[in-house]
Amino acid sequence: MTRRPRALEVDDAGLHGAPGVVVHGEIDVATVAGLEAAIDAAIRESEGAFVVDLIDVDFIDSSGIHVLLRARALLGREERALAIICRPGPVRRVFELSRSVELFALYESREETAAALVPPDDRRNTARP
Repeated sequence: MTRRPRALEVDDAGLHGAPGVVVHGEIDVATVAGLEAAIDAAIRESEGAFVVDLIDVDFIDSSGIHVLLRARALLGREERALAIICRPGPVRRVFELSRSVELFALYESREETAAALVPPDDRRNTARP
């Protein structure tokens, strides 16, 4: 029995006040245009750090990495950060094989990403009793 690829879905899903998207399914040359359009629109309609959640992505190819690099560049023009949630596994391996892992702020969970998005001053304030 052959497994059918899941269709790409992109939903709005900010994190800890930061805007962002959560991606489901497979990112490849056939679906990347939809991902690019969704990310571009979400970036245009937001401000501050931006989060892309890839936890529910089954596959990504180099065209997907290219879209994320483009998003990083768009955000960088406005001095905005890009945080990518991507667990260790096949998708993370593509970042490693493409030697782009150093170009992104990659986090393993939404919790880890949320903690990284809290400014240092706010961390001190929330630690007080």
